[in-house]
Amino acid sequence: MTEAMEGSMATSTPSPAAPKDEGFLLHLRREPFEYGLLPISKIIFSDGSATLALLKEKLVQRSSPRIDAEAISETLQISVDNARLVVDTLASVLPSDPREDASAGADVNDLILFLYIQSYKRLVPRSHKDAVSVADVWPSTSAFDGCLSALSPLQLVRSNSRRFMPSQADEEAHQLSYLQKHMANILALLAEPVEGEDDESLILTLERFERLGFLIQFSGKGSEVIPLSQAAPFFANSDPDMPAVPVSASQVHDWLLQHIASALEHTAEKGSAKDSAKENGPSPTHSFDPDVTMVDACASQSRGPNSSPSSATSIQSNAAYSRSQTFVEGFSKTSVIKQSSDIKGCSVKVINCHDSAIYILEPLKYATVYGCSDATIVLGAIGKSVRVEHCERVQVITAAKRLCIANCRECVFFLGVNQRPLILGDNHKLQVAPYNTFYSQLEEHMTQVGVDATVNRWNEPLALGMVDPHDSLSHPAGVSDVQAESATSLDPDQFTNFLIPNWIGGDSPESTKHNPFPLPETYLASQSKKHLIVNDIKQELRDVQLEENRKRELACALHAHFRDWLYASGNIRQLYCLQGD
Repeated sequence: MTEAMEGSMATSTPSPAAPKDEGFLLHLRREPFEYGLLPISKIIFSDGSATLALLKEKLVQRSSPRIDAEAISETLQISVDNARLVVDTLASVLPSDPREDASAGADVNDLILFLYIQSYKRLVPRSHKDAVSVADVWPSTSAFDGCLSALSPLQLVRSNSRRFMPSQADEEAHQLSYLQKHMANILALLAEPVEGEDDESLILTLERFERLGFLIQFSGKGSEVIPLSQAAPFFANSDPDMPAVPVSASQVHDWLLQHIASALEHTAEKGSAKDSAKENGPSPTHSFDPDVTMVDACASQSRGPNSSPSSATSIQSNAAYSRSQTFVEGFSKTSVIKQSSDIKGCSVKVINCHDSAIYILEPLKYATVYGCSDATIVLGAIGKSVRVEHCERVQVITAAKRLCIANCRECVFFLGVNQRPLILGDNHKLQVAPYNTFYSQLEEHMTQVGVDATVNRWNEPLALGMVDPHDSLSHPAGVSDVQAESATSLDPDQFTNFLIPNWIGGDSPESTKHNPFPLPETYLASQSKKHLIVNDIKQELRDVQLEENRKRELACALHAHFRDWLYASGNIRQLYCLQGD
């Protein structure tokens, strides 16, 4: 049936042209490709839709319209733990409320689409155009480089591309091209045969068509999101009180290919405009970018015309390449505080920040930390997923539904997470610890995005494969079966609370006054011990009998040692940044 439909679609597909209804623009949903790919070999199918069509037949024969982890485990022949991971990951990338209960299982059609895109291959990170500025920020070698396999993804990124992600335009074009190539298979898996006719006559109901919202969405001229049923001419005028008439799958395929071609054209035009703007160079006070809708004013004012490239900063919300997404990129040796007035949309990416403190104190759905080193990154409440990738010596503090760590080394994660932290790829010396901070709006933000403070699975990391089958690299035989190095729990004696100054202003009666995640007993005991030691030292200083001039000398000595520590640790920069705010 599937092959017949593909052949039918291939013969009926017109040459790509601009859609007649040009008022709508197709946008790819990036979340399934960025947060939804899992390195589990048994859920990756390389034969198009053939195997998935058989799996779907098995799944729909069950009495419930939703499939639980046990049924997925049995059908896919994977462990129950991995099946639960599939259900949780799928729930995290659906275009729905993050508080939807994943324990009820997954819809069959959503699951099939999720399994299909596991065949996607990511772009290899590209080299940065300004190698001099990159070398100024990133060390060329690491003490651990020799410990890693020659073809490890992390070393390839370090040596060839210096941790720079593919551009948003390149990634979106790559993903759109994937959909363009595979749309026939995807529609075949969603479509139904017409009763009494041959297998080539496949139709899509409105309900099945709307499942494509997992992968795509449409916007109108005012950039507002348009429901799929309203964007499609064959469903737009359906009577809401009557069942919509099913449509030929071939007709839907032709219409979607036209819109995907238009979206690819639009992406290429925006990419060219952005590259042209960069080549022309920024003016002394502003950098022109046709896709930037929000630029950090403070950063612009603090940079003079003689600033070095390595200290350049950019914060932007890029509506053309990825809707509702904010970028915090390229900060070096500074502190950055971002709250509601600075954040556009429901997703943030912290990219290539070095030796800095980054605070994103907002309720968001998604967050990515990529290519950072020697930094502290505090993320507010994240309702769907956090991904940390290609980072070194970074501390990440977050309250989130779920977390994925890939290809990192010597990082510490202070976590309040409702699901098991997922660890993928080539990692080294990772540590996890319970959540260790708060800010005045934290509990309010957690409630908004559905993060539960009574559930914290920080110490239950789940390590999968060392090699990511979704990258475009070749790997030695047998390496794909090696499990990723997991994380160890931070020694309670090394655990400290992290203080976030109250930049927002005065507290309200409902504001958060303490860490909402209960600490384990061992960490509480260690904290109590430290408090007692500090109190004893304070008391000894009070009780010491010294003349007034000797007291002044002691105070000066303490201040001098504290100042030396501030400079040696780099924390003096945070004080200067806070003073400037």
